Amino acid sequence: MSLYVGFVIALIIAAAFVVLTIAASMMVGGPGRYNRAKLDSYECGIEPTPQPAGGGRFPVKYYLTAMLFIVFDIEIVFLYPWAVSFHQMGVFALVEMVLFIVTVFVAYFYILRRGGLEWD
Repeated sequence: MSLYVGFVIALIIAAAFVVLTIAASMMVGGPGRYNRAKLDSYECGIEPTPQPAGGGRFPVKYYLTAMLFIVFDIEIVFLYPWAVSFHQMGVFALVEMVLFIVTVFVAYFYILRRGGLEWD
């Protein structure tokens, strides 16, 4: 049972923090007077425009940018553990990582040359 004492204490502290923050926001926030401006969606200062029933269409560039982000994010995920244990893995790991980085950069330069990063 003594193994769970630390966990229970942390749980009590977390619950007390949640209750105190909610109570403080209710006291500091004042009365809730809602008007049309507060209930309207905020779009960075742009007046909201009515959307079609399907939600509108997004340009394909948004999806391409998201895919590029995922590719380079995955590259970082593979580079970090490699960098941490570089001395233990030896030359084989260095060659493998160089091939991986070259493959990613070939794809990057292909996209760059095709104009995938240019916004109209």
